[in-house]
This record gives sequence, C-alpha cells and structure tokens, in this order.
Amino acid sequence: MIDEATRTAILKLKEQGHSIRKIAQAVGVSRDSVAKVIASGSTTVPRLARAHRAEPYREQVLALYARYQGHLVRVHEELTKSGAQLSYPALTAFCRNHEIGKAPAPPAGRYVFERAAEMQHDTSPHYASIDGKKTKVQTASLVLCYSRMIFFQHYPRFTRFECKGFLAEAIAYFGGCAGVCMIDNTHVVVASGTGKDMVPAPEMAAFGERYGFVFKAHAVGDANRSARVEAPFNRIDKGFLVGSQFDDFRDLNQRARETCEQWNAKYSSKLHASRRELFASEQPYLKSLPLFVPEVYQIYTRTVDSAGYIHLNCIRYSAPYRLIGRTLEVRETLERVELYDGPRRVAEHARSYGPVDTYVTDPAHRPPRGEGKSARKSQPTPEEIEALQLEPRVESYLKEFKAHVGNRRVPLRRLLTLLQEYPREAFLTALAEAERYRLFDLDRLEKMVLRQIAAECFVLSFDGESDDDQ
Repeated sequence: MIDEATRTAILKLKEQGHSIRKIAQAVGVSRDSVAKVIASGSTTVPRLARAHRAEPYREQVLALYARYQGHLVRVHEELTKSGAQLSYPALTAFCRNHEIGKAPAPPAGRYVFERAAEMQHDTSPHYASIDGKKTKVQTASLVLCYSRMIFFQHYPRFTRFECKGFLAEAIAYFGGCAGVCMIDNTHVVVASGTGKDMVPAPEMAAFGERYGFVFKAHAVGDANRSARVEAPFNRIDKGFLVGSQFDDFRDLNQRARETCEQWNAKYSSKLHASRRELFASEQPYLKSLPLFVPEVYQIYTRTVDSAGYIHLNCIRYSAPYRLIGRTLEVRETLERVELYDGPRRVAEHARSYGPVDTYVTDPAHRPPRGEGKSARKSQPTPEEIEALQLEPRVESYLKEFKAHVGNRRVPLRRLLTLLQEYPREAFLTALAEAERYRLFDLDRLEKMVLRQIAAECFVLSFDGESDDDQ
C-alpha cells in the first residue's frame, strides 16, 4: 500500500512531464502502481475492500459480546470452542474497525511511582451468582502502584469494619505496605474534607499508623489519579464474576484469592514482566508488618434469649444452654463470631451472611434430649451464687424457694436485695420462721423482717421510767 507522501510525489513528478518508467525508478515502486496512482489522480490512500477474517462470525461475535458484557477474552474463548479459526488480535481489530463496543477513550495523564511509594484502595459494586441467586456484592481492591500487585475480596456490605479487615488481609498478603494509601474520598475512611484537605476518621488514621502508612485522597472527579486500582474492576467484573457460580461468600473470596495469584503471576506485555517479577524488586522497600497485629473485630453486648441464642445482624447464633439469661460479649470478625463470658470464650461460630433469621447452631450447646429443663433448674443462677457467698445459712431456704419459683431471675434478685439491705440477724430470724411455715411470699417475708427489726431496735419503756434510769 503506497502512502500519501509517495502518492503526492508521483503526481508531482507526472505534472513535471516525467515518464512512468522514470517515476517508478525514482520513487522505488512498480510501474503498474505508478499508473494506478496517476489514473486515480488523488493522494488519498484507498481503503481495502477485502473481507475481514472475523466477518463470517459477525452475528456470533455480537451475541457473545452482549452476553459477556464486552469482555473480548471470554468472547474469543467461546468462539474458539465453537471451532472458529480466529486469533485474539484479529477479533479485537474486527471489533475496533466496526466500532463494536465503546468509542476510543480520550488520552489520560501519566503518573510515575517509585517502589513502595503508594498503594491505591477502592471499592465497586458488582453482582455475583451466589448459591444460585444474583447477589449484590461490594468488591474491595488494593493495588501496589509500582508492581501492580493486586488483591481483591467481596463483601455483602462495606463499612469501616470491613475496610479495616480487608486492608489488614491485603497487607498480610503483600507482606508489607506502601507509605501512602490513595483513596477516592470514600466516607468509609473520610471524616471531613476532600482531596488534599481530607481528614481521615480517627479510627482509620490509627489503623494506618499501626502499619506505618497514611491515607490520602485525590481531587474529586480526578479518577485518573487512582487508575491503578480503577482499571482492574472491569476485569474483575467481566473476567471473574460474569458467568461464574459460587456456593457462598467464603467460596467467592477463596476463588478471588486464587485468581489474584493467577493474575499476579501472568506475564504482562504492557509491563514486559509479570506483577510477581516486579514485586520482587519492590518488596524490600515495603514497610514491614508490625511484630503483633491484633485481629480486626467489632464488639457487641448481647443477652442469651430463652431459646439459647444471641441475635447479631439478623442472624441467631447458639450459646451454651447453661448461659440462658446471661449477658455476653460478642466479637465479630470477618470470618467468625465469638462469644465471651467475662474473659473466657464460651462459643465460636463461622460468620453467616444470611438470609435473615438464619439459625447457626452448635449441637454441643444443646442439652441432652429430655434433660434441658431439669438441667436449667439445677444450674445455680448468679443471684444464688452471690447470696450463698454473702450468707451460707440461707442455703436450705434458698433451695426450697427456688423449687417454688424456678429459675425466674426477678424473685431471686429481690430475695438477694432483702439479704443485702436488712440487718443480717433480723433477716435470718424472719427467714427461719418463713421456712418453718413454707412461706415464699416476699412481701410477707419483708414485713416479718421489719417486725423483727422493730422488736429488736425499738424497745418501749414502761412505768414512766426511761432507759437511763434502769
């Protein structure tokens, strides 16, 4: 194909009266080509009218392009499976020449990053097929800007808790972190301000300080500034999520981690190396992990209900049946839910993501069949334990009183209050009389205690004599 400069020279030489033979020798092309250019009389290069190799598959390409939402790698895979003899560059050239897909993007700026100077974090909403249902997920990604090493995971929501948990997992995956974490003014991290005036939330600033990095935000609307992390989202959506089936979020994130390993190890013609190879030169410059990194978790206070469960985020987790009515500390991590009675861990469950009102039950937390009610009755309550510690002599009455009222906490708590507030001997005297007549009405017991106190402390003198005269 003769270019425009050569065609212009041929026409100029012809105007000067030179023969076709001399013109062909001068410009270095055949006489037939020179004759065709002279015959056309134009310097414009004509377009080739030959059929493209992908033209016979045009309808199939259009159908697959719509099915895979524009991801040409998946389109090429399906074409080759159906027997098409077509290279991937030929497919992309065909789509480009026939304007299948998006228009050419405008030129963007270029940023150069030194080793371990910056990492970029962002999230994007996508849809995944989980347990046969189309589920909205929040995709979180972290990319090291120099080597392009990527790590991504998916969550049903993305709050500061998930943000800290994800960053801790990503930094552990890289084995260190860069000095700056660039974000896009997300409210999950930002307390106030935007761009260079952004102020991170105190808990997020403290999290970054633990690892040795600081959060920075780019200017609003300057998406190119975070292109390292923005660009892979389309690949995650079209190249990983589309057309894939996942059992649950654990399966989704496990396969996401495996995909990170594959992408990071794959050779990139743009980088002229794999991300792993570039990471090998960047890793020594990363900030090392702290000596001790506590696991990220949220703390809640929950009371074990009458069925032996605690309620957390619309999910019910079982607790040991002996703790029914007790208030426990609940620690929620990205993977587990742990129940603490004081400093002791009494239960642990895998974290459930739904649906609403799911029951997560550990069989060890249920009493043997037929023994639940009797076991709960025989188990001492905190009020019983405290009463016996204060005064062991109430044991016999307390046993009969509990047999009468069961494990109801309110009567036991009131009996403990009477023991704590009234003089001990007056209370024990009234209690012995109540036990003798099997009296379990606490109002009457309190009147008996008051009567005993009046008899002991308010003695009246007779015959006009005062206590001092006797």
